[in-house]
Amino acid sequence: MSLAEILCNLITVFIVVLFLRAILSWFPVRPGSGLATATRVLTDLTEWALGPVRRIVPQVGMIDLSFLVLVFGLFLVRSAIC
Repeated sequence: MSLAEILCNLITVFIVVLFLRAILSWFPVRPGSGLATATRVLTDLTEWALGPVRRIVPQVGMIDLSFLVLVFGLFLVRSAIC
């Protein structure tokens, strides 16, 4: 397996994790529940990438566009590599 294939797979997995975080953010989370644990894990896995983008991209009302900017950027990088 080449380095490009490994990077493509890692980017794809990270995009899936980002989408899982976005979907779980729509549901109310009770502390101590399994959903709270899953949300915390997904947040820990993705915040290192979303945080810097969030500081650059301003919010539009109550909508956080950092997710869309990051996913779009990852798709561009993935298409260039793969």
